[in-house]
Amino acid sequence: MQAHASVLGRKDTHAFEELMETQLTKVYRLCCWLVKDSTAAEDITQEVFIQAYKHLDSFRGESQIETWIYRIAVNESKRYLRSWSFRKLFYFSQPKSIEHTDVESEVMNKVEADRLERLVYALPFRHRQLIVLYYYQELSAEAIAQILGMKVGAVYTGLHRAREKLKKRLIAEEGGEWTFIKG
Repeated sequence: MQAHASVLGRKDTHAFEELMETQLTKVYRLCCWLVKDSTAAEDITQEVFIQAYKHLDSFRGESQIETWIYRIAVNESKRYLRSWSFRKLFYFSQPKSIEHTDVESEVMNKVEADRLERLVYALPFRHRQLIVLYYYQELSAEAIAQILGMKVGAVYTGLHRAREKLKKRLIAEEGGEWTFIKG
């Protein structure tokens, strides 16, 4: 992350490109999960990096630059969800899978993964963003608190409530089993 630190002092194009290369997939996945639309997520991801580059001078270094970029992604996703086009077009598509490293495992877990994905999508945005950031982006509660401007305790409380909602919905579907393990 040393190259990322050199981005902070000045708009170093090479260092910013390196930052984009390392964070692009993560930001795209986060946006896919938050807005439920892969095409919109592509546009939002592009906007995230445009905004990050434009406002690089305002980054105070109080958190990691990756955390700052995630915060921009969450805010841009929220802005999209409040936008006129989203409310009027109201359609959903599945996020594109960017990496396929373990095809056999993916095929074996497809039905259960689809079911869990559908249940996560059905959560209110405030719960969905916590689940996505914690379990899918694998961020700590402290990092999530920074990204969302919350206290760490509120993150844990929100995660608990979100897991409880998922648990109830999963059990309601044909006596489903409740398993949600980080990692």
